[in-house]
Amino acid sequence: MKAELGDLMVVYTAEQIAARVRELARRISDDYRDRTLHAVCVLENGFVFMADLVRAIEVPVVCHFLKPETRPRQHGAEIFYGEVSVQGQHVLLVEGVVKTGITQEFLIRNLSARGALSVKLATLLDKQEDRRVALEADYWGYAIGASYVLGYGLGSPLLGRNLPYVAAKAPVAASG
Repeated sequence: MKAELGDLMVVYTAEQIAARVRELARRISDDYRDRTLHAVCVLENGFVFMADLVRAIEVPVVCHFLKPETRPRQHGAEIFYGEVSVQGQHVLLVEGVVKTGITQEFLIRNLSARGALSVKLATLLDKQEDRRVALEADYWGYAIGASYVLGYGLGSPLLGRNLPYVAAKAPVAASG
């Protein structure tokens, strides 16, 4: 697989990620003590993070999944998300990475409008320098720069999602 992906530089090891996910799960469990939590995962980037996170959370968790669907429009495209029943529930929106924040802001407003009692955001990676809206994750694993990362559920549709760590393409040495 390394040949197909090119040279990779490990950014966070599987062990570092596991420890951070346990930390986040402990905080979330404390915040939702004696309540049921509805975790809503945005596919595909969030599926590995959500699986590990919900297994470590110590309160009852109901899992939901949203897969974006792009529909062509006359002037561009429109993205739609499926329905999730969250009325009267505490919701944790789970993402693998938050970049601009536009999607997450939309989903938080949408879940709130569907009658959620509360909506909080959890992400493994937070690319704050790419943010285009005023949005802060309630629970985040690591703040990272703008580089393209893959592994631990992140990557292209075909490659990289199954790596147990988060990696970035290694910089190419200047020739001269």
